[in-house]
Amino acid sequence: MRTTLSIVIVGICLLFEGTPAQAHHSFAAEFDAKKPVNLRGVVTRVEWINPHTWIHIDVKGPNGQMVKWMIEGGSPNSLFRRGVTKASLPLGTEIVVEGYQARSGTKRANGRDLTFPNGVKFSLGGGPGEAAP
Repeated sequence: MRTTLSIVIVGICLLFEGTPAQAHHSFAAEFDAKKPVNLRGVVTRVEWINPHTWIHIDVKGPNGQMVKWMIEGGSPNSLFRRGVTKASLPLGTEIVVEGYQARSGTKRANGRDLTFPNGVKFSLGGGPGEAAP
């Protein structure tokens, strides 16, 4: 019995040995604290995956055209502990996100705070100097 259990454990370890680990980045590596953004947009998609959640919103640009933004939030578990669930962000909901734009200048941002139309505000856990949630 012990031999069989040992073989199973070793087999599982070998199975995961070749699996690449997903790298985790620091805030400063990807986002710029000198590029704050304040975005008002409509939720089009929510990715509730580790290591970060992603909220996709359509924001009306200065010329009136819709611009797609991706907002990085904390891990699903950290947001859940703050009271935010996937059900909290139904598609079509207008939200305001405060955060910091990607260094690359793309339409990606690290979200610091999210505000709902009723004024309820949640921390997305991002920002310079904050530990990754």
